[in-house]
Amino acid sequence: MIEGLDNLLEDLAQPGLGELRELLRQILGPAGTGQLLDQRALPARRRRVFRLRFVFDGWVRSVVVKRVELDSSQRNQLDIQRWLTAIGLGDNGPTLLGVAAERNGHWVWHVYDDFGDRALGTNHLDPQHVGAAVDLIAQVHLRFAGHTVLAESRLLGSEFGINFYDSNVRDAIRCLESLQPPLISLSEPEAALRDRLLARFRQLLDEKSRRAAVLAELGGPETLLHGDLWGSHVFILPALHGVQARLVGWDHAGVGPVSYDLSTFLLRFPKRYRLWVLDLYREAVLPAGWNLPPVPELNLLFETAEFARFANCIIWPAIGLVHDHFGWGFDELAKVDEWFAGWRPVLPEDQGTCPEDVASA
Repeated sequence: MIEGLDNLLEDLAQPGLGELRELLRQILGPAGTGQLLDQRALPARRRRVFRLRFVFDGWVRSVVVKRVELDSSQRNQLDIQRWLTAIGLGDNGPTLLGVAAERNGHWVWHVYDDFGDRALGTNHLDPQHVGAAVDLIAQVHLRFAGHTVLAESRLLGSEFGINFYDSNVRDAIRCLESLQPPLISLSEPEAALRDRLLARFRQLLDEKSRRAAVLAELGGPETLLHGDLWGSHVFILPALHGVQARLVGWDHAGVGPVSYDLSTFLLRFPKRYRLWVLDLYREAVLPAGWNLPPVPELNLLFETAEFARFANCIIWPAIGLVHDHFGWGFDELAKVDEWFAGWRPVLPEDQGTCPEDVASA
């Protein structure tokens, strides 16, 4: 018996709680009689990830539970249990303890071992930690390139090549064009916002051929991409000899050029460190004969990836405005407009700085 489990997350209106509670009984039951010590929402785009702590005879057991859509659940399970294992990196992903789907099958709960507060810091950098993270990312990219599981990954995951750019830009234009009477009433500022975004995405559509040519020539071999490489998805754990990096949060995994992952990852770091981080990646992939292009070309590749993501962030708010009249839709469109206005190249043209140099200065 686990005291407090029947009331787990009851104030948060989460679907599938009955199935989650039963799964936790199965996972934690062998530990004996215990009680729920505390529950806490973890930082996430949506309120779907929680740390749960239980106590059994003075021994604390902590797990992380995460609610995902059915397709993301399948992708995560394949990444953890099949794809990473196929390339010899099965011990470098999260530890999935169990899965429970709600009755209608829309939402699925995952239960993971808790790695604690050991996510990679991207502001106050530890060179050893960054090095371990970059080496793991490079190994994922190298080992999956040309691997047979890419066909399965493409079928069940996303595709982050030029088609991702083209389809999202076209969909963004289509959705923005729908924001007009009689489907929706717009104020003058809202109409101006729509028109600014339309002008940007129409220009990006015109640039597709040029960007596709650069991606084809310099993007490198396609491989499995994590798809959401924030520092919060990289954990650095103590190991027998130094540290071990673990990659979690495989909801958006897919196939494409490494520039897509690198752009996301590098943008998490202060600009003065990005060239140093990139050089670590260059060194890690060089033995395999991978040569990354110079900074100007990389910046164009990174820009293509980021602008495709900007377009993707337009689609659902616009659909919500037209079909559901969600008031927050224009707030989301305004964010994307601000991203465009504030856009700067990912990499500086001058030499990067190592955190060790900063510490000794």
